[in-house]
Amino acid sequence: MSDSAYRVETTSRLAQWRIENLASCTYRKSDPFKIGKWNWHLSVEKNRVLSIKLYPEISNITRDNPPIASFVIRVVCSAGDRKALTHPEITDKQLKSNEDFVWAIEVPLTGKIIIDVEFLDLKTTSPDGGEPCSIWAAGFSEKRSNATALASLGRMLTESIHTDIVINASDGSIGAHRAILAARSPVFRSMFAHDLKEKELSTVNISDMSIEACQALLGYIYGNIEHEDFLTHRLALLQAADKYDISDLKEACHDSLLEDIDTKNVLERLQNAYTYQLPKLKASCMGYLVRFGKIFDIGNDFNVFLQCADRDLISEVFHEVLGAWKGF
Repeated sequence: MSDSAYRVETTSRLAQWRIENLASCTYRKSDPFKIGKWNWHLSVEKNRVLSIKLYPEISNITRDNPPIASFVIRVVCSAGDRKALTHPEITDKQLKSNEDFVWAIEVPLTGKIIIDVEFLDLKTTSPDGGEPCSIWAAGFSEKRSNATALASLGRMLTESIHTDIVINASDGSIGAHRAILAARSPVFRSMFAHDLKEKELSTVNISDMSIEACQALLGYIYGNIEHEDFLTHRLALLQAADKYDISDLKEACHDSLLEDIDTKNVLERLQNAYTYQLPKLKASCMGYLVRFGKIFDIGNDFNVFLQCADRDLISEVFHEVLGAWKGF
């Protein structure tokens, strides 16, 4: 049997194992695959029932800090009408060994089966004994700059210390500092360097952003944005990063949008990836829809997408689908 029979395909939060013709009285264990900090395994055993196990590979990191996982797991049978069985959502379950999660399926499955695991969250225990912390919720801003300098910049914004420019959003205004805006964005720098109305009136109109989104944008520029605010306004921040040529913000949005692709947001993410030229996000969305078969789960939404999306993007999607069918 080829090595590919044991390989698990992954995205940042999704793992999928395709198994051909699992005979009776058979045990099979996947190759390790990485999700989050851990290497994982899936295993199947077929006797009277089909038992599926998901567990982290035994290592020092697993022993010292075992994952606390929330996930959805399902099995799709390719025979007939792609019958799918879905286990009830698992929430905050600590996994240390191959006995911590076992799913016994008594419904007979024939032909190729696909085991599909979507990780909703992965947490680790807190070193100080507090509540477990999500590995995907760590703030990105504190990783990018010095904490003391960021705190000072943040105070300049929140306390309006010597502000010299007013940002007018669609539903409110906020003071800022032209030197900081100019240092972070070549577009702002050009505004303030030439005799434009922004320089003369000491105002910048950003009418396509709400005041909350604009505060999140300034929070990022000044280095004191809260992670939840970043997540809430990611798409508005992506648009602003593209408009004002803030490359690190665009990259941060790109990386973040890659982390939690699901059936509810994949089509919107795909359109944004196309609009703002985000190749990794576009490839991940395409793979999620086509290679991982999620296009079958969102039929109604996909029909709406076909009516509204850019024609060239729709053409790319169909080329991916046709290519996948040829290789199936």
